[in-house]
Amino acid sequence: MSRPAGHASGAGAGAVAVLVASVLWGTTGTAATFAPGVGPLAIGAAAMGLGGLLQAAVAGPRVLRARDDLRARWRTVLIGGAGVALYPLAFYTSMRLAGVAVGTVVSIGSAPLASALIERLVDRRRLTRRWMAGAGLGLAGTVLLCAAEAARAGSGSGAGSAAGTVAGVGLGLLAGVTYAVYAWAAHRLITHGVPSRAAMGAVFGLGGLMLVPVLLATGAPLTASWTNAGVGLYMALVPMFTGYVLFGFGLARVPVSTATTLSLLEPAVAAVFAVLVVGERLPAAGWAGIVLVIACLGVLTVPARRPRASRRAGSGRAAAVPAPAYGGTASRTSDEFRAAGQSPLCTPKIRTRSGRDPWDAS
Repeated sequence: MSRPAGHASGAGAGAVAVLVASVLWGTTGTAATFAPGVGPLAIGAAAMGLGGLLQAAVAGPRVLRARDDLRARWRTVLIGGAGVALYPLAFYTSMRLAGVAVGTVVSIGSAPLASALIERLVDRRRLTRRWMAGAGLGLAGTVLLCAAEAARAGSGSGAGSAAGTVAGVGLGLLAGVTYAVYAWAAHRLITHGVPSRAAMGAVFGLGGLMLVPVLLATGAPLTASWTNAGVGLYMALVPMFTGYVLFGFGLARVPVSTATTLSLLEPAVAAVFAVLVVGERLPAAGWAGIVLVIACLGVLTVPARRPRASRRAGSGRAAAVPAPAYGGTASRTSDEFRAAGQSPLCTPKIRTRSGRDPWDAS
C-alpha cells in the first residue's frame, strides 16, 4: 500500500519542481531586455553555455561515477548536447524578432507536441485523453497569444514587423523541437539508470562546450558594462543552472511529455513580465490565451480520482500504480514490475529484434 502513495507523492514533487523551474525560465526574456546592446546569440551562449558548464562542474563526481552508463549511451548524450546548444540560439533570436511574449510562447508551446511525437515514434508510448486535453488547452492558449501579437505587429504597434514576427515564430518552433529533444535525451538517460544530476550534468556540459565558440565570437558586449555582465551572470546562475537542476529532479519523476507540457507555465509568466516590466501591451485575446495555459496546467497537475471499486480492491491487495498523464503501463502493479525485473518508476527499455537497446553503443 505504501508504494503507490510514494509514487504519487514523487510525481507531485516532480511536477512542482518543473513548475518552479518554469517560473525561473519565464524571467529570461525580460532579463535580456536589460542588456539591449548584447545580441541574442551572445545572450543564449552565455546563459546556456555558462549554466551548462557550471552544472557539469557541480555534477562532476556523479558524472565520473556514471561514466560507464553514459559511455554505453553516448548517442543519447550527443543528441541531448546538440539540443542544448541549438535551443538558446533559436530561442533568444526568436524573442528578439517576435517579442518576449510570442517568442517564449511559441518556443515552449510547441515543445509538448514535439515531445509527444518523439515518445510515440521512439519509445512507443501511448498518450492518454487527459494529456491530449491538457495539451490542447495549452496549445490553444499559445495560438491566441501568438495571434494577438502578430495582429499588433501587422498594424505597426507590435515588437517588430510582421515579417520579423513570422521569422521569430519559425525560430520559436525550432527552439521547441530542440527543447523536446534534450528533455527526451535527459529523461531517457535517467529512466535507464543514470542518476538525475549525472545525466543533466553530462548533457548540459556537452551542450555548454558546444556553445563556447559562439560565446567567444559574439560575447564581447557582455563585458562592456556591469549591467551587461550582471544580466549574463543572472541568466547563467538562476534560470539556467538552478532551473535545470529543478527540471532534472522533475524529469526523474514525471514523463518528458508531461514535463514539457507543465513548462507551458513559462510563456504565461514571460507574458506577464513583458507587460509589467518591459511595457509590452497584451490585448484581451492574449490574456485569454494565458487563462487557457493555466487551465492546461490544472488538467495535468490535479490528481485524478480513483474509482470506488479500485479503492475497495486496494484494501485487499497491492494497489495498481496510478495512471500517469501519458498513459502506458500504469495498470501493472508494483509487484508485477518487480517480478519482471523493472522499477515501477522507470520506462521499460525499447529493444530491437536483436534484443539490444537501439540507443546503446554497439
